[in-house]
Amino acid sequence: QVRLVESGGGLVQAGGSLRLSCAASGSIFRIDVMGWYRQAPRKQRELVATITNGGSTNYAESVKGRFAISRVNAKNTVYLQMNSLKPEDTAIYYCNAWADYLFDSWGQGTQVTVSS
Repeated sequence: QVRLVESGGGLVQAGGSLRLSCAASGSIFRIDVMGWYRQAPRKQRELVATITNGGSTNYAESVKGRFAISRVNAKNTVYLQMNSLKPEDTAIYYCNAWADYLFDSWGQGTQVTVSS
C-alpha cells in the first residue's frame, strides 16, 4: 500500500504563488508517474501536471507557463510550484502516484483558494 501526503495549500491573492508538496511512503519499488490533479466545486477532477521518473512533464493548457512540476525520485516526492495564480485555480488539489501493474494511489487533497 502506498500512502500520499500533500501539503502547501492555502489562501492566496490573485497573482500570488504557492508550492505544493506530496510525499509517498509505503512499499514502493518504483513510481512511474507522479502528478497533480484538481477538482473545483461542481466540476470534474482534471489533470494539472504529471512527471515521469525520467523527468518528462505534461501540463494542462490552462496552467502552462505558470505552474512547474518537479520530483525528487530518491525521496518519492513531487512538487508543484504555482505562480501567477488566478481565482479559477481555486480547487482541491490531489496528488497521484502510479506504477504500471503495481498501484494507482491518491492523496487526501489540499485546498487552494485564490482570492480576487
